[in-house]
Amino acid sequence: MAKRMTAKEKKDNKEFFEALKLMEEERGIPREFIADKISEAIVVAARKDYGGSDIVSCIIDTENEVFTVTARKEIVDEVENPFTQISKEDAAQIDAKSINDGFIDIKLDPKKFGRIVAQNSKNNFRQGVREAEKGQILAEFQSRNRELVTAVVERVDPKTGNAILTIGHSEATLPKLEQVPDEVLSEGDHIKVYVVDVKETERGPRIMLSRTHPGLVKRLFEAEVPEIFDGTIEIKAVSRQAGSRTKIAVWSENSEIDAVGACIGPRGARVNKIVEELAGEKIDIVRYSEDPVAFVSEALSPAKVVSVEIESTEPKVCKASVPEAQLSLAIGNKGQNVRLAAKLTGWKIDIHPESGFFGE
Repeated sequence: MAKRMTAKEKKDNKEFFEALKLMEEERGIPREFIADKISEAIVVAARKDYGGSDIVSCIIDTENEVFTVTARKEIVDEVENPFTQISKEDAAQIDAKSINDGFIDIKLDPKKFGRIVAQNSKNNFRQGVREAEKGQILAEFQSRNRELVTAVVERVDPKTGNAILTIGHSEATLPKLEQVPDEVLSEGDHIKVYVVDVKETERGPRIMLSRTHPGLVKRLFEAEVPEIFDGTIEIKAVSRQAGSRTKIAVWSENSEIDAVGACIGPRGARVNKIVEELAGEKIDIVRYSEDPVAFVSEALSPAKVVSVEIESTEPKVCKASVPEAQLSLAIGNKGQNVRLAAKLTGWKIDIHPESGFFGE
């Protein structure tokens, strides 16, 4: 007959499970995993008391808060191996009903193995915790792959410029090259980052974050414009020079919907929030078209285009004519505007003044 727990045992049991819960909250590691590791360590430690025989089992039920350690011994007339066998007389004193079963489960005190577990299994346990943390990080970021996440800047390495971020329970690095040029990150800043990719390596999860990726702008628009989020408006393409200018092409199957106007928002409210998040980066929202002439004309915004001539479809090359007064605007500073338009449309664009002659 199983013995009832004493008041002290109940208290110890309660404290044990409270400690598991606390560790789960602080480290973000499931208490079931921690319990499994403790159970494994107790079984390994207990084997030494039974000549290395694998007869000890440890059950830690976190849901019902049950913690038991037992050693199963065979009941025999004559004991040949005291580690694995017990006499009928001794077994009867523990539990008379067990005689008919041919074996007996002897309840052990978990605390008996506490010191041994702490000494001999600490490294194994810590390794298990590290593996669990890596697994948690991997799972957390895999679910957010190609998504936008909010992060807190913990510190910025003064040598490399890399920023260490906290995202949920995890830490990740935002490399200097993936930060917006001239943007100054400071400890405690809350920023949006784009999860470019998540890979599992021998050294653990490798999380690739970016503030310069075009996907960041796409996700910001999805978050700010309900019509994009629900699929009424579709983002067809994005081209970006981080910290300077982004072009985004939008389209709606419903001809009654002004896709560009919806993205701009009343008095520019929607796009202004995104510009603010991107520290003043200019954003050109253009109307997508399957007609390359119309699309290229739109993509060269804010310049006004007089005409677009298709010179070759393979490779895609076209010539765009603009008023002479618009020439520098169409080309942009150091060719930025035409370069982003070309990337947005997939066409190589040659800019020409309407007169056919470049400045005299």
